[in-house]
Amino acid sequence: MINNEAFAKRLQKIIEYYGESASSFSEKVGVQRSTISHILSGRNKPSLDFVMKVLSQFPEVDLYWLMNGKGSFPSESKKVEKPVSVEKKEISTNKEKIEFPTSISNSSNGKKIERIVIFYSDGSFQNFENS
Repeated sequence: MINNEAFAKRLQKIIEYYGESASSFSEKVGVQRSTISHILSGRNKPSLDFVMKVLSQFPEVDLYWLMNGKGSFPSESKKVEKPVSVEKKEISTNKEKIEFPTSISNSSNGKKIERIVIFYSDGSFQNFENS
């Protein structure tokens, strides 16, 4: 049997680890904000569907740790490295200066930003190519 209070504490730890609010966490997981609120307050037990959504959205979360509190979080075998450094490029437009990240160094992926497109409310847009 799952301990609601302990589960709520572990869920809160996940939310804090990723720097999310309950609202943004609920959006990422694909549930209503009230679902998160009710689980955190102990009013409702988490459904299997909820647990599976959390696990699919946040692969660093270990099922056994989430359900029983045994193991570690983030899971050592599934730990994803956070970006180490960010290079920024300043772009001057006729409206303002905008600073964009041009690359994010991460030992595991080495991805770089190729293009940024800004869409304005009037339907126009600006395209910035990284050179």
